[in-house]
Amino acid sequence: MKITIRKGIRNDAETIARYNIALAKETEHFDLDPERTLSGVHGMFDDPSRGFYLIAEANETIVGQLMITYEWSDWRNGVFWWIQSVYVQREFRAQKVFRSLFEYVLLMAKEQGNVCGVRLYVEKDNAPALAVYQKLGMKVTEYNLLEIDFVLQR
Repeated sequence: MKITIRKGIRNDAETIARYNIALAKETEHFDLDPERTLSGVHGMFDDPSRGFYLIAEANETIVGQLMITYEWSDWRNGVFWWIQSVYVQREFRAQKVFRSLFEYVLLMAKEQGNVCGVRLYVEKDNAPALAVYQKLGMKVTEYNLLEIDFVLQR
């Protein structure tokens, strides 16, 4: 299977939103509001300063995605790229779809010149995803993630 990686475009928004809904249900047991989720995806395309999507295609079908958002690091005088909204269709898992997306991210980040690193967070009980990320060279940090969420309540 040949996997092609490209930047997401507005025409991908419905698929991205559908995959985000599937991701939330599968990993965190959230039922996302479809309208709000689609608006959120459109929000990324409306303001490129927020980040961008990468799309993995096989046979002209979207089989995976991820989103990159930005975090400025004054300590490093550079930008971290945060990998978020990672989703690969179930039937395409273990076929190097995420690896292809990840390697593309690293290549793009290194070409930018101002990217100081790549980060992601993973749901703490998602052992299969954690194993994949570690196999690709990512390391668990010493930080805990804290938040106040005004939209999604546990």
